[in-house]
Order: sequence, then structure tokens, then C-alpha cells
Amino acid sequence: MKKDRILIKKANIPYRFSIALPRETFDLEIRYNQTADMFTTALYKNNNLICIEPILYGIPLFRQLYQPGNYPPLVIIPKDSSGENTAVTWDNFNETVFLEIDNAGD
Repeated sequence: MKKDRILIKKANIPYRFSIALPRETFDLEIRYNQTADMFTTALYKNNNLICIEPILYGIPLFRQLYQPGNYPPLVIIPKDSSGENTAVTWDNFNETVFLEIDNAGD
């Protein structure tokens, strides 16, 4: 199964960027809460806010309230392929824990 990564520039947080996925482009806005040591992501489509979610290890993004046509069709999951970590933290995000895109359907 092929996996791609969405690379996050922690030095730019909070920031918003576009990501081209099959058939559509979405914007992601990444934020960080230092007190909780937690990242969140906001999903935008056509400049409209679709949802805001915490980035939790092993939990696919944008699946809890998934609506075909509004959400990315691919699975995006925070994961550490080395198996070293089980949480997303400031220290490991985009170091060993990455947002992986499951391209199995390509």
C-alpha cells in the first residue's frame, strides 16, 4: 500500500495551505494549543469552513462526520511508521509522526 505524507511546517503555525487531492483542492489550517500539547486542523473547501478537528494519533481525520462531496475522499491518518510513538506532540509531529495519505485506491 502506497503512502504519501502531508508535511507540516511547525515554524509557520498557525498557517493555512492548499492540498490537491484527487478531483479537488482543499485548504488545511494547522493550529497548536501549547497548554494541551495538541494540534488541530481546520478543513476548508472553496473557502468555506467544513470542520475543525484535533489531530489525534491513529485516528483518521475528517471521518467522524464524513459527508461525500464535502470531505477529502482519501484517508488521512497521523501515524508513526517506526512504531516509536503513540501520541501526536510538538516534539514528534512531522519528525516521526506524520499525516499519511492512504493512496490504496490510486
